[in-house]
Amino acid sequence: MMIVGYIGYYSLVFTLIFSFVLLYFSFQDLKKKNFYINKNIYSFSFLQILSIFLCFSCLILSFIQSDFSLAAVYENSHTQKPLLYKISGTWGNHEGSLILWMLILILFSFLFLILSKKQPKKYRIGTIIFQNLIIIGFILFSIFTSNAFEKLFPIPKEGLGLNPILQDPALAVHPPTLYVGYVGSSIFFSSALSAMINNYVGSDWARLIRPWILISWIFLTLGIFLGSVWAYYELGWGGFWFWDPVENASLLPWLAITALFHSILVLEKRGVFHSWVIVLAISSFTLSMTGTFLVRSGILNSVHTFASDPYRGIYILTFLFSLSLMALIIFYFYQPESNKNNFSLNFLSKEFFILINNWFIIFFLVTVLIGTIYPIFLDVIKEVKISIGPPFYHLVLVPFIIPFMAFMAVGPKLNWIKTNLNSLKKDFLYTAIISLSFIFGLNYFIQSFKIIYLLIFLSALFLIFNLTQEIFLLIKNKKNNFKKLGRHISHFGFSLLIFSIALNAIFSKENTANIEIGQDLYLSNYQIKFESVEEKKEKNFISIIGKFTLLDKKKSLGVLKPEIRIYEQPKTITSEVSILSHIFSDFYLNMSYIQNEELFNVRFQYKPFMFFIWSSVILIVIGGFLSLFNIRKK
Repeated sequence: MMIVGYIGYYSLVFTLIFSFVLLYFSFQDLKKKNFYINKNIYSFSFLQILSIFLCFSCLILSFIQSDFSLAAVYENSHTQKPLLYKISGTWGNHEGSLILWMLILILFSFLFLILSKKQPKKYRIGTIIFQNLIIIGFILFSIFTSNAFEKLFPIPKEGLGLNPILQDPALAVHPPTLYVGYVGSSIFFSSALSAMINNYVGSDWARLIRPWILISWIFLTLGIFLGSVWAYYELGWGGFWFWDPVENASLLPWLAITALFHSILVLEKRGVFHSWVIVLAISSFTLSMTGTFLVRSGILNSVHTFASDPYRGIYILTFLFSLSLMALIIFYFYQPESNKNNFSLNFLSKEFFILINNWFIIFFLVTVLIGTIYPIFLDVIKEVKISIGPPFYHLVLVPFIIPFMAFMAVGPKLNWIKTNLNSLKKDFLYTAIISLSFIFGLNYFIQSFKIIYLLIFLSALFLIFNLTQEIFLLIKNKKNNFKKLGRHISHFGFSLLIFSIALNAIFSKENTANIEIGQDLYLSNYQIKFESVEEKKEKNFISIIGKFTLLDKKKSLGVLKPEIRIYEQPKTITSEVSILSHIFSDFYLNMSYIQNEELFNVRFQYKPFMFFIWSSVILIVIGGFLSLFNIRKK
């Protein structure tokens, strides 16, 4: 088994060597004036992807074989762990996840080289050079501070095991998906730097880089969604987003990439916003690296974090600073200039509304960034520990969501350059009347709610009805070839998400109590009867399962079976929630054991419209895939 570890380690070393050789041939080829790229660049790029794939495969095999001669396997696996979690344990730790990160990083570099054959040679080579500088930085980080193939002697007979809450199917998929989004931002970071140096920032570059931006955005959205679903049913908090600093670390680049994707449309169609697009491209990858620093430096204490070694944090911070400084210097000397002489920004144009919504997105981004890093700085400077939670974000962000959605409803209906407002009055009047009618009906059922919720519902419904009308017309008009369908579906998903979150916030209810078998717990009209407890032996844990009957006015709605799991490797006790899901509501129950008592702490929650929250994000992702398909088709 030990030979596999050696193969994996030397594969990583050879990946580093191939990366340096790629840099050498790339710089040499820049001096040549021919159109075609040196074949050696293709050859060593292929060897680079082959060697890192072999490295990652060896690490997976070491986990499958329970090769405890490797520290990473010993600390994150054990022989009794199911095969799925042995495999996912490969990237469920800092060292292994870094290998996966580099695999995706090199894969993007290789695919860009292969798929960009019609683009200018110097621009392509420049992109590969910057991409390989990033690759080399991460390989050195892995070899010298985070070696996944570090040996142990004497070899332990059993491993410590993976954190039980990470032993979940969603967590097997969540990190790789999220990494594609994170790492994908590196390619348009490198591309933006190369395009500036080669004076290639313009409509052609925007059209060619747009699919890469969309791919990164789609997978980052999907990764955040999977993490949110996992947190909902695994952590027992009863929600889908908690503004945890590491959650925020994934939201920051998502916001930047969202703004970038919309701005690059303006650059492609109108040939303006050159510098703004470059700033967003640089910021997207910088924020991805910032998230990497927060997760892997040990500076945050979260269930999501990987490492607690300060030397790793210092390396990442130095590497991030170096890349950011390099980008700023290049931007200073090669900043593209917009064609201001032939450009005027009309207030009733699509590009103006995109710019306004960009400002909103940047405001959201800055707010989340401040809320995430301010406690860190306060702790470092004054040694005062504070936490910034949902009340801060809700107070600051929610009022600005309202005009943001209003601009989202109006903007897509406008034309480029200039729009005649009279042609839109009729459509907006109908949707406004329908939206107001729904608001009055909603107010009748809710009886009373805050004015802020009224405005959120109004703006969300206004956007929903506008998009419903647009989607219907697109499907009806087959000549349009559905080229706008993806965008409308994503926007519809976002409006439905905000609408569902607002309803969830208003109607959610909770009751927590310490009860024993035979007792009941009440929440509004709902009653749960604590029927019994049974113990069950599983492969790598003992499960204590509670049985609760859910009643609504004496009518049975189903049975809930929350669990308490006792793991041996590592010795951990976790609570597994039980969720009874319907289209319009979830009944959410978890329990924990009270030591030296016959009582159990039971938390019963009513969570409405969760199905619509999950469905809306899926719609956003589907819209992204449809837009990507349309780009590839064109």
